[in-house]
Amino acid sequence: MSVVIISGTGTEIGKTVVTSAIAAAALAAGRSVAVLKPSQTGVAPHEPGDAAEAVRLAGPAVTAVELVRYPEPLAPDTAARRSGLPTVSPAEIARAAERLSADHDLVLVEGAGGLLVRFDESGHTLADAARLLGAPTLVVTQAGLGTLNSTELTAEALRARRLTALGMVIGSWPRQPDLAARCNLAGLPAVSGLPLLGAVPQGAGGLDPEAFRRASPGWLAPALSGTWTPESFLTAWPA
Repeated sequence: MSVVIISGTGTEIGKTVVTSAIAAAALAAGRSVAVLKPSQTGVAPHEPGDAAEAVRLAGPAVTAVELVRYPEPLAPDTAARRSGLPTVSPAEIARAAERLSADHDLVLVEGAGGLLVRFDESGHTLADAARLLGAPTLVVTQAGLGTLNSTELTAEALRARRLTALGMVIGSWPRQPDLAARCNLAGLPAVSGLPLLGAVPQGAGGLDPEAFRRASPGWLAPALSGTWTPESFLTAWPA
């Protein structure tokens, strides 16, 4: 598993923090890591984007690559059209990931929003890049009410396209989870058919980077170079 696609069930659910945690855990396990952000939106030319945030949190050993950037916080195809800047194609994304995988043990390709957000005027999405790469997709999802539907839809979209789903990670686990969040720990795997591979605590991105790096393996399952187990987590938060 040298390339992993990281997609969300929506926007603002913790993809970048999860990507950073995976990178930190992999580095701690002695692996070399690159983070590829195909399309960065809503960031000015000289502002740090999501790939730079992964370097800040996971450490300077991470190689960060961004293919295109648009100033407005919109879907990539809309942002490209409004800015007059070129779009990025699935083939370009795949080539960039393959180049990085030649000299990195792990390449994390972080999408924009959900799996089917459009990258160009032809309707290509992150799913098309995943198909070209033959890479598994990790789904970052929410904890609370409404997540069962969006997560199941994402899992169905992956299966409909015959793409491999690695599993899912909760992007922001509440400090004081309500009944819906606790019940969803069992409900998410049941409705999606995907294994739960971790839960990153709410506010993790605001930690001191050294503390973030030390804690990251404890948020992720062994499949993601961590030590977290769903059994212990379920016990800690009974429904």
